[in-house]
Amino acid sequence: MAAHQKSEAAAAAFAELFPAVYLRFHRRDAKRDGLPAASRAILQHLTIAGPLAVGEMARHLQRAQSVVSEVVDHLERDGLLERARDPRDRRRALVWLTDQGLAYLERDRDVLSRELLARAVARMTPAARAALLRGTRALLDADAGAPAPPLPTHQRPRRRRTS
Repeated sequence: MAAHQKSEAAAAAFAELFPAVYLRFHRRDAKRDGLPAASRAILQHLTIAGPLAVGEMARHLQRAQSVVSEVVDHLERDGLLERARDPRDRRRALVWLTDQGLAYLERDRDVLSRELLARAVARMTPAARAALLRGTRALLDADAGAPAPPLPTHQRPRRRRTS
């Protein structure tokens, strides 16, 4: 079998295994139910932009300041954000993530259940665990320089005309 055919066969085998891995180990805790999308967007934006005043955040997110302020108030009450005086201008308050907010985002990004994975990995031999990690890293490293695949585009379903 030629090298190209072996690569194709290995890719096909992995493609068959991956859905089973996902279905067995995906999170089952309705992770997206915790916060509305606007709240998650603010938390995620702060991880990229750093501490911001509410007005700056509103401009970045292209939302009304009153709307962003209301969401920030809610997130602050929930302990996910905190306000602190800007050390360069004590008149301004900056909004930043609390440790609880950072932990929420980290958990929100998880696709697979760490608990389910840990249970299965504990049953593997040390050599099998090392091979799993080595192979997964090798797969990601092999594609590291390749351009990202295009995102799917979804069209709005057409309404049927009723006469």
